[in-house]
Amino acid sequence: MAHERKHYCFIFFFLFLLSIVFAPLSRADNDTQILLRFKNSLSDAGALQNWDESINICSWTGLLCKDDKLHGLKLENMGLSGTIDIDILSELSILNSFSVINNNFEGPMPEFKKLERLRGLFLSNNKFSGQIHDDAFVGMRRLKRVFLAENEFSGHIPSSLAQLPRLLDVDLHGNRFDGTIPEFENSDFRVFDLSNNQLEGSIPKSLSNVDPSAFAGNKRLCGKPLSNPCSNNEQPTPQNDNKTNKHRTLIIIIIIVVIVVILVLILALFIIIKRRRKAKNPNQLVEAANASKPQSSVAVSSDEAKMATSMEARASIEPSISIETKSIDVAATEAEAATALLSIQSVEDGGGGHGGGGGGGEDFNFVREDREVFDLQYLLRASAEVLGSGSFGSTYKAMIHSGQVVVVKRFKNMNKLGKQEFFEHMRRLGRLTHPNVLPLVAFYYGKEEKLLVYDFVQNGSLASHLHGKRSLALDWPTRLKIIKGVARGLAYLYKEFPDQKLPHGHLKSSNVLLDHAYKPLLTEYQLVPAINKSHAQQFMAAFKSPEASQHDSPGDKTDVWCLGILILELLTGRFPADYVRHGKGASEELETWVKSIVSGEVIDKDMVGGSNGQGEMLKMLRVGMGCCEWNEGSRLEWKEALAMIEEVKEKDNMEDESSGFSEWDLSFYSETL
Repeated sequence: MAHERKHYCFIFFFLFLLSIVFAPLSRADNDTQILLRFKNSLSDAGALQNWDESINICSWTGLLCKDDKLHGLKLENMGLSGTIDIDILSELSILNSFSVINNNFEGPMPEFKKLERLRGLFLSNNKFSGQIHDDAFVGMRRLKRVFLAENEFSGHIPSSLAQLPRLLDVDLHGNRFDGTIPEFENSDFRVFDLSNNQLEGSIPKSLSNVDPSAFAGNKRLCGKPLSNPCSNNEQPTPQNDNKTNKHRTLIIIIIIVVIVVILVLILALFIIIKRRRKAKNPNQLVEAANASKPQSSVAVSSDEAKMATSMEARASIEPSISIETKSIDVAATEAEAATALLSIQSVEDGGGGHGGGGGGGEDFNFVREDREVFDLQYLLRASAEVLGSGSFGSTYKAMIHSGQVVVVKRFKNMNKLGKQEFFEHMRRLGRLTHPNVLPLVAFYYGKEEKLLVYDFVQNGSLASHLHGKRSLALDWPTRLKIIKGVARGLAYLYKEFPDQKLPHGHLKSSNVLLDHAYKPLLTEYQLVPAINKSHAQQFMAAFKSPEASQHDSPGDKTDVWCLGILILELLTGRFPADYVRHGKGASEELETWVKSIVSGEVIDKDMVGGSNGQGEMLKMLRVGMGCCEWNEGSRLEWKEALAMIEEVKEKDNMEDESSGFSEWDLSFYSETL
């Protein structure tokens, strides 16, 4: 009997071991079938061609795995559309993160609350629309990151989102959310952005320490951290909106009635006093009236003379605009960012134009209709932070009274075009629209100085991430995304300016800005037509190219050469120090820099990490070298470069995994450089 019990125990123990061994395999097979069903619910899913049950799912495009187990989907920049079937996704064994940033999904937000284990939800840059139900995030207590930016959501911010206990990142900018901001359970955020919506009322006290730029573009918000305080009737609470509106309407009616009664009483009192005066001494009033006529005439003549003199003075003196920086309080450690106040000065009182012209100042013009218009004086009086000072002038981050945050670039050597030509060129720039080109918002024209106004981009420049204090280890997928975005933006400029040799003219890593999702935005483009020629030759990136150094003139492929330098900088992590040198000598030094890439360790160690895309990195390196051909005739055309860049992928193909750098013969490039 005891022997039989031992036998049964052994059988149960053996079955238990089998369940442990084969359970993960069955779950993996099950996840494979679930994901293939999910793929079938999508449209335009060509980017998911390698979703094949014959290979391990951790090799599939867009899948995030840990310890060879699925833990997230990262389906970004794939042109996907169709239906996100939450019921299918809920069948997966584990799903901690879900991202479809920069695709073409539209309609209402799916019921993600069914995915209770989700920790990160990324839906930015799609076409989702409509109201989000108030209970849309109920039960998602593990959710830490929510990115819904640049969609078309409307209605109130759901209270269930504000009540999430572990929330660290919230980005809802660029939608049409309205109403008041709910009280968030957590107030210590890493990322918080509600800018460019239609929110109103007072900002909750728990958010008073958030950066003011997080509320920019919401015209009817008030209270800290914004500079405009709330009046008593501008402080509704989210729970009592209806009661507040009723009380507000009643108060307005009472105020109107009181004002009307007061006006009637004042009018009646005035009539009574006037009649009594006439009754007392009518002759005295007539004499006083007659005596006042010549004095009034003299006063008017004096004022007209002063006005005429003032107008003559203003017509004869050309006002000049300058921006002064005034130090505020510098921290005891070190002044990493100087704060300043923008103020206007003129040779005579109140220069800079006082007419209309698109938002204040006859020479201050807005070139985009989708931005809030503000007066020049508001801009010049706004508190500002100095972002940098370079060869062209200074750059400021300024917050307007409404909370809108802009970047103001001040140029001193931009006198190549006449006033009318300058206006036409700026308006042409204002019409540009591309996801990878930072749009010009407004400009100011002065005789000696010009101001260009752009949107503020929170993540700073690419150069600061590669080499500066923002330095962060950018992985290969992120760098590939940046290179592709830069190439697409440059291609767009080539198409928009077929009459220009230099559609950009100043392409370098410090002129590539990164948004919150590390999408690149080109800036300081198309300045060559406006910058003084001698200044452009001394400082602009295009004039450090081989052809500009040899023939004093850039060519049709010069911007491609600048793109190649940028690609090499991104792939190697090396800063082309001579790129910022002034004068012709910089070109020869850059030749040495490019050759050093061929002979030394090539790929940036910070980029490689655990990536299996080294073969694709080398493909991109070939493209960069092809763009950097010293002989312009042998250099890639911009269309060729773009096509080759678009073919590069994040991961190597299975058959290419063994390819290495040693198999690539660089002698041809070494000889031609």
